[in-house]
Amino acid sequence: MTMFADPLPINDSAVSIAGATFAADLSGVLYWERERLLVVSDLHLEKGSSYAMRGVLLPPYDTVATLGRLGAVVTRFNPRTVIALGDSFHDRDAHGRLSGGNRDILMALQAGRDWIWIAGNHDPALPADLGGCVADEVALGGVIFRHEPTGAHGEIAGHLHPKARVSRRGRSVERRCFAGDGSRMVMPAFGAYAGGLNIRDAAFARLFGSAVVIAHVLGDHRLHAIAASRCC
Repeated sequence: MTMFADPLPINDSAVSIAGATFAADLSGVLYWERERLLVVSDLHLEKGSSYAMRGVLLPPYDTVATLGRLGAVVTRFNPRTVIALGDSFHDRDAHGRLSGGNRDILMALQAGRDWIWIAGNHDPALPADLGGCVADEVALGGVIFRHEPTGAHGEIAGHLHPKARVSRRGRSVERRCFAGDGSRMVMPAFGAYAGGLNIRDAAFARLFGSAVVIAHVLGDHRLHAIAASRCC
Protein backbone atom coordinates (compact mmCIF):
# COMPACT_ATOMS: atom_id res chain seq x y z
CA MET A 1 0.00 0.00 0.00
CA THR A 2 1.35 3.40 -0.89
CA MET A 3 1.66 6.42 1.34
CA PHE A 4 -1.29 8.04 -0.44
CA ALA A 5 -3.61 5.02 -0.53
CA ASP A 6 -6.38 6.78 1.41
CA PRO A 7 -8.35 9.69 -0.09
CA LEU A 8 -7.13 13.10 1.01
CA PRO A 9 -9.36 16.15 1.58
CA ILE A 10 -8.37 17.86 -1.66
CA ASN A 11 -7.69 15.88 -4.82
CA ASP A 12 -8.27 17.55 -8.15
CA SER A 13 -5.93 17.75 -11.12
CA ALA A 14 -7.66 20.91 -12.35
CA VAL A 15 -5.84 23.99 -11.08
CA SER A 16 -6.74 27.64 -11.50
CA ILE A 17 -4.06 30.24 -12.10
CA ALA A 18 -5.24 33.83 -12.35
CA GLY A 19 -8.63 32.66 -13.63
CA ALA A 20 -7.25 30.25 -16.25
CA THR A 21 -7.87 26.53 -15.78
CA PHE A 22 -5.04 24.07 -16.33
CA ALA A 23 -4.77 20.33 -15.93
CA ALA A 24 -1.90 19.52 -13.57
CA ASP A 25 -0.74 16.16 -14.85
CA LEU A 26 0.78 13.32 -12.85
CA SER A 27 3.84 13.47 -15.13
CA GLY A 28 4.63 16.97 -13.83
CA VAL A 29 3.40 19.05 -16.78
CA LEU A 30 0.58 21.55 -17.09
CA TYR A 31 -1.89 21.48 -19.97
CA TRP A 32 -4.08 24.45 -20.92
CA GLU A 33 -6.82 22.94 -23.04
CA ARG A 34 -8.23 26.26 -24.20
CA GLU A 35 -4.91 27.13 -25.83
CA ARG A 36 -3.78 23.55 -26.54
CA LEU A 37 -0.66 24.51 -24.63
CA LEU A 38 1.66 22.13 -22.79
CA VAL A 39 4.07 23.54 -20.19
CA VAL A 40 7.09 21.63 -18.89
CA SER A 41 9.87 22.87 -16.65
CA ASP A 42 13.49 22.13 -15.83
CA LEU A 43 14.32 19.22 -18.10
CA HIS A 44 18.03 19.54 -17.22
CA LEU A 45 19.05 17.49 -20.25
CA GLU A 46 22.62 16.17 -20.20
CA LYS A 47 23.00 16.59 -16.45
CA GLY A 48 24.66 13.18 -16.33
CA SER A 49 27.31 14.14 -18.88
CA SER A 50 27.84 17.46 -17.10
CA TYR A 51 28.61 15.66 -13.85
CA ALA A 52 30.85 13.17 -15.67
CA MET A 53 32.98 16.05 -16.96
CA ARG A 54 33.60 16.96 -13.31
CA GLY A 55 34.49 13.41 -12.33
CA VAL A 56 31.14 12.52 -10.78
CA LEU A 57 29.94 9.43 -12.58
CA LEU A 58 26.20 8.97 -13.02
CA PRO A 59 24.51 6.51 -15.39
CA PRO A 60 24.44 8.40 -18.73
CA TYR A 61 20.78 7.73 -19.44
CA ASP A 62 19.05 10.78 -18.02
CA THR A 63 18.49 12.55 -21.35
CA VAL A 64 16.95 9.59 -23.12
CA ALA A 65 14.77 8.86 -20.06
CA THR A 66 13.58 12.46 -19.81
CA LEU A 67 12.87 12.73 -23.54
CA GLY A 68 11.05 9.40 -23.45
CA ARG A 69 8.72 10.63 -20.70
CA LEU A 70 8.23 13.94 -22.49
CA GLY A 71 7.44 12.12 -25.71
CA ALA A 72 4.72 10.12 -23.98
CA VAL A 73 3.16 13.31 -22.63
CA VAL A 74 3.32 15.10 -25.99
CA THR A 75 1.71 12.11 -27.70
CA ARG A 76 -1.09 11.97 -25.13
CA PHE A 77 -2.00 15.67 -25.21
CA ASN A 78 -1.00 16.49 -28.80
CA PRO A 79 -0.49 20.18 -27.97
CA ARG A 80 -0.39 22.96 -30.53
CA THR A 81 2.31 24.71 -28.51
CA VAL A 82 4.93 23.56 -26.00
CA ILE A 83 6.63 25.96 -23.59
CA ALA A 84 9.76 24.66 -21.86
CA LEU A 85 10.24 26.89 -18.81
CA GLY A 86 14.01 27.19 -18.73
CA ASP A 87 16.91 25.03 -17.58
CA SER A 88 15.98 22.66 -20.37
CA PHE A 89 19.72 21.92 -20.58
CA HIS A 90 21.90 21.52 -17.53
CA ASP A 91 24.68 23.86 -18.65
CA ARG A 92 25.58 26.29 -21.44
CA ASP A 93 27.20 23.58 -23.57
CA ALA A 94 24.85 20.69 -22.85
CA HIS A 95 22.98 21.02 -26.15
CA GLY A 96 26.24 20.32 -27.93
CA ARG A 97 26.59 17.01 -26.08
CA LEU A 98 23.24 15.67 -27.27
CA SER A 99 23.67 12.41 -29.13
CA GLY A 100 22.41 12.27 -32.69
CA GLY A 101 19.60 9.96 -31.59
CA ASN A 102 18.44 12.26 -28.79
CA ARG A 103 18.60 15.26 -31.11
CA ASP A 104 16.39 13.36 -33.57
CA ILE A 105 13.90 12.62 -30.78
CA LEU A 106 13.79 16.30 -29.87
CA MET A 107 13.23 17.34 -33.49
CA ALA A 108 10.41 14.77 -33.80
CA LEU A 109 8.71 16.16 -30.69
CA GLN A 110 8.75 19.64 -32.21
CA ALA A 111 7.36 18.58 -35.60
CA GLY A 112 4.01 20.16 -36.44
CA ARG A 113 3.80 22.39 -33.36
CA ASP A 114 5.19 25.63 -31.96
CA TRP A 115 7.98 25.11 -29.46
CA ILE A 116 9.21 27.86 -27.15
CA TRP A 117 12.37 27.58 -25.11
CA ILE A 118 12.35 29.97 -22.13
CA ALA A 119 15.92 30.92 -21.23
CA GLY A 120 16.98 29.69 -17.79
CA ASN A 121 19.89 30.39 -15.49
CA HIS A 122 21.57 27.13 -16.59
CA ASP A 123 20.94 27.68 -20.32
CA PRO A 124 20.72 31.43 -20.99
CA ALA A 125 21.87 31.28 -24.63
CA LEU A 126 20.26 28.49 -26.63
CA PRO A 127 21.29 28.06 -30.29
CA ALA A 128 18.87 28.31 -33.20
CA ASP A 129 19.67 24.81 -34.44
CA LEU A 130 17.68 23.27 -31.57
CA GLY A 131 14.47 24.20 -33.38
CA GLY A 132 11.66 26.30 -31.99
CA CYS A 133 12.27 29.81 -30.70
CA VAL A 134 13.86 31.27 -27.59
CA ALA A 135 12.28 33.87 -25.28
CA ASP A 136 12.93 35.35 -21.85
CA GLU A 137 9.24 35.05 -21.00
CA VAL A 138 5.88 34.65 -22.71
CA ALA A 139 2.54 36.29 -21.85
CA LEU A 140 -0.72 34.71 -22.98
CA GLY A 141 -4.29 35.34 -21.88
CA GLY A 142 -3.38 37.00 -18.60
CA VAL A 143 -0.78 34.34 -17.71
CA ILE A 144 2.96 34.91 -17.89
CA PHE A 145 5.46 32.08 -18.31
CA ARG A 146 9.03 32.58 -17.09
CA HIS A 147 11.85 30.60 -15.55
CA GLU A 148 12.56 32.29 -12.23
CA PRO A 149 9.47 33.11 -10.15
CA THR A 150 8.95 36.67 -8.97
CA GLY A 151 5.65 36.22 -7.14
CA ALA A 152 3.71 38.20 -9.73
CA HIS A 153 0.00 37.55 -10.22
CA GLY A 154 -0.67 35.19 -13.11
CA GLU A 155 2.85 33.76 -13.13
CA ILE A 156 3.82 30.19 -13.99
CA ALA A 157 7.50 29.53 -13.34
CA GLY A 158 10.02 26.81 -12.58
CA HIS A 159 13.56 27.09 -11.18
CA LEU A 160 12.82 26.13 -7.55
CA HIS A 161 12.04 22.42 -8.18
CA PRO A 162 9.37 22.17 -5.45
CA LYS A 163 8.93 18.94 -3.54
CA ALA A 164 6.79 18.07 -0.54
CA ARG A 165 7.39 15.77 2.42
CA VAL A 166 4.25 14.32 3.94
CA SER A 167 3.98 12.20 7.08
CA ARG A 168 1.05 9.90 7.81
CA ARG A 169 0.70 7.01 10.23
CA GLY A 170 4.30 7.24 11.30
CA ARG A 171 5.63 7.09 7.73
CA SER A 172 6.87 9.85 5.49
CA VAL A 173 7.46 10.24 1.77
CA GLU A 174 8.95 13.04 -0.29
CA ARG A 175 7.75 13.71 -3.82
CA ARG A 176 7.91 16.41 -6.45
CA CYS A 177 4.94 18.75 -6.52
CA PHE A 178 3.30 21.77 -8.10
CA ALA A 179 3.13 24.69 -5.66
CA GLY A 180 0.36 27.24 -6.15
CA ASP A 181 -2.09 29.55 -4.46
CA GLY A 182 -4.55 30.25 -7.30
CA SER A 183 -2.69 33.38 -8.31
CA ARG A 184 0.68 31.87 -9.27
CA MET A 185 2.27 28.46 -9.71
CA VAL A 186 5.76 26.97 -9.44
CA MET A 187 6.15 23.78 -11.43
CA PRO A 188 8.09 20.65 -10.47
CA ALA A 189 11.29 19.79 -12.29
CA PHE A 190 10.67 17.26 -15.06
CA GLY A 191 14.25 16.06 -15.61
CA ALA A 192 15.23 12.57 -14.51
CA TYR A 193 18.19 13.79 -12.44
CA ALA A 194 16.72 17.10 -11.26
CA GLY A 195 16.71 17.53 -7.50
CA GLY A 196 14.19 19.42 -5.42
CA LEU A 197 13.63 22.09 -2.79
CA ASN A 198 11.26 21.46 0.10
CA ILE A 199 8.08 23.50 -0.20
CA ARG A 200 8.55 24.64 3.40
CA ASP A 201 11.83 26.34 2.48
CA ALA A 202 12.06 30.09 3.05
CA ALA A 203 12.29 30.66 -0.71
CA PHE A 204 8.63 29.67 -1.06
CA ALA A 205 7.59 31.74 1.96
CA ARG A 206 9.16 34.80 0.34
CA LEU A 207 7.41 34.03 -2.93
CA PHE A 208 3.88 33.34 -1.67
CA GLY A 209 3.84 35.47 1.46
CA SER A 210 0.78 34.81 3.63
CA ALA A 211 -1.24 33.11 0.86
CA VAL A 212 -2.55 29.58 1.37
CA VAL A 213 -0.27 27.40 -0.75
CA ILE A 214 -1.36 24.03 -2.05
CA ALA A 215 1.16 21.32 -2.92
CA HIS A 216 -0.16 19.17 -5.75
CA VAL A 217 1.97 16.15 -4.99
CA LEU A 218 2.91 13.61 -7.68
CA GLY A 219 1.78 10.32 -6.18
CA ASP A 220 2.13 6.81 -7.54
CA HIS A 221 -1.15 6.85 -9.43
CA ARG A 222 -2.66 10.31 -9.01
CA LEU A 223 -2.04 13.82 -7.77
CA HIS A 224 -2.73 14.62 -4.12
CA ALA A 225 -3.47 18.24 -3.24
CA ILE A 226 -2.28 19.04 0.26
CA ALA A 227 -1.97 22.36 2.06
CA ALA A 228 1.72 23.23 2.26
CA SER A 229 1.24 23.91 5.97
CA ARG A 230 0.55 20.19 6.44
CA CYS A 231 3.84 19.22 4.85
CA CYS A 232 7.00 18.79 6.86
